Amino acid sequence: MANDTCVSLRNNVIYSVYVRNHSKGGTFHDVMNDLPRIKELGVDTIWFMPIHPIGVVNKKGSLGCPYAIKDYKDVNPDYGDLDSFKKLVDSIHSHNMKCIIDVVYNHTSPDSVLYNKSPQFFYRKPNGDVGNKVADWYDIIDLDYSNKDLWVELIEALKFWVTLGVDGFRCDVAPLIPLEFWMEAKAEVEKINKDVIWLSETVDPGFINYIRQQNFYAASDSEIYQAFDITYDYDGFSYFKNYLEGQIPLNSYLEKLRQQEYIYPANYVKLRFLENHDQARIKKLIPQEDKLRMWTAFMYFQRGSVLLYAGQEAQETHTPSLFDVDLVTWNNLNSDFTSYLKTLYSIKQKDYFSKGYYTINKLDKDGVIYATYEYNNKAIVGVFNVEGKIGEVNLNIKDGNYTNLIDKTSVEVKDGKVQLSDTAVIFEV
Repeated sequence: MANDTCVSLRNNVIYSVYVRNHSKGGTFHDVMNDLPRIKELGVDTIWFMPIHPIGVVNKKGSLGCPYAIKDYKDVNPDYGDLDSFKKLVDSIHSHNMKCIIDVVYNHTSPDSVLYNKSPQFFYRKPNGDVGNKVADWYDIIDLDYSNKDLWVELIEALKFWVTLGVDGFRCDVAPLIPLEFWMEAKAEVEKINKDVIWLSETVDPGFINYIRQQNFYAASDSEIYQAFDITYDYDGFSYFKNYLEGQIPLNSYLEKLRQQEYIYPANYVKLRFLENHDQARIKKLIPQEDKLRMWTAFMYFQRGSVLLYAGQEAQETHTPSLFDVDLVTWNNLNSDFTSYLKTLYSIKQKDYFSKGYYTINKLDKDGVIYATYEYNNKAIVGVFNVEGKIGEVNLNIKDGNYTNLIDKTSVEVKDGKVQLSDTAVIFEV
């Protein structure tokens, strides 16, 4: 993991697109038409959920799951062809953004090109049949990484997409695949492009335990950083959900985030999100506008890259189906909230977030998040009153009048204390 490359990713915003449900047309061309709007939000990288042909054997829903891939070297004909995808990639680059695609290397569809060509590449159950290790994933069959010829085949597919102009890979359930494979794949791909972005969908801690209990391999987030630049924040997100459900106090969640500062490499990057295609829409969980904005601001403030799931900027409440046409509703797209995201993006570009020393401070008053970055003898302060507390909070910083970078209002610090607000407060000291 190259230090300079990784820390710069902490300033990035990644925007997740599912082509099928992004627009009525559901094609690469339709996404291309939406690129100016996406860029204007403050986006550095577009991540496409699987763009490949989908298998039909044991398919889920009417159109099948995009994670049951039929051919690693082709695109879903409903979206377009390879030429139209290449034009989309070129257009993304012309908007000064990067393009990463989903890599699903734990499994394929039962009718995949790879299975038909090389059935020896697939995992066998005790009775000798192909199958999978996770019971409810009935529409896929797992790959067998004990066969090194498989490694060659899969790495060639990665090289194919990099040659086409793809800038990186979001790797589905990467911890279930041997770390040695990812390290070899990265070394080989870097011969073509040393700046490829590697994003690991690291998984919920409970899922790791479940897989290991079945005597199967599952790597920890700490191990995964040997091959990947960015990992999912599921180790913290599970506690965030527990907090929202009232099962734990805020500080129990924050303590899990504090632990990340010493259990991961110094240049670690987490993917910070409030929602994704596997999780409920955050507007559904937090319908109050002021509270939603507060948590959105904290998401941008945290150490790591930010993920926006298409429709989040429109405060979509419906989680689209992966298996059918289920379009994002753009009716609530409004300039006020999108301007808020743009402002948070502009703040996120400051060097504090990529190079500073990050601390989530402990407070006597629960229900408030107080975090800081220190860099070059200066600091940036974030106060997020996520529970709408009233009164003051002691920040132990020098007195003065500062400017809230979000809304340009004045922030007075007196006797080291600041008055709590119903809006997020970010200021430089």
